[in-house]
Amino acid sequence: MQTSTHEIADRIYRLSTCVPEAAPGGFTFNQFLVDADDPLLFHTGPRRMFPLVSQAIARIVPLERLRWIAFGHVESDECGAMNEFLTAAPRAEVAHGAIGCMVSLDDLCDRPPRKLADGEVIDLGGKRVRHIDTPHVPHNWEARVLFEENTKTLFCGDLFTHAGDGPALTDGDIVGPALAAEELFHATALSTITATTIRRLAKLEPQTLALMHGSSTQTRCGESLVRLADAYDLMIQQG
Repeated sequence: MQTSTHEIADRIYRLSTCVPEAAPGGFTFNQFLVDADDPLLFHTGPRRMFPLVSQAIARIVPLERLRWIAFGHVESDECGAMNEFLTAAPRAEVAHGAIGCMVSLDDLCDRPPRKLADGEVIDLGGKRVRHIDTPHVPHNWEARVLFEENTKTLFCGDLFTHAGDGPALTDGDIVGPALAAEELFHATALSTITATTIRRLAKLEPQTLALMHGSSTQTRCGESLVRLADAYDLMIQQG
């Protein structure tokens, strides 16, 4: 396996590793590096991918400069290597919502995590990231997203997950592939709040959707969020 690196928005880099056997056509595990005065990594990748991911980061910024480690929710592909990164970057802190810290990260992190309130902003120096709680969307109580305000990049976590090893940025449809992956994985915690939460994200008017699994996009971002919400609403209505 190899980790590729692409700039998908101004000083925001997608680090992508495709695992061929994980899904038909392969399955990408993506991390995002926000290159700022205080660099932030969104997703760490699994612990065993640490050598690949850390080498990819080091091609952009020295690993020890990492200041913040963040992720959507607590799963090994999102935060499995967080303690390895804490060791490699002495100033780094994990930043997550209060629920995630309470139920998992206060115990799992080798250094105490930074607890963020819903809507709280971290000024990275040249970039600003806003923490947004999205409980159970797409899954897990502690789920959240980050929104980089300068580039209007929404770090979606597992929203829009789709299989295949596509380009870093696509101008094609991401909703259809996401619904196909939902049929395959049944990963979304569908409830009466799912669509409402996603429509709330559409109101941010993002200009880039940074996806953890699959290709990111700068095309019809708000429309894609609304279409995904509509599809989940229909699934609930149909039982």
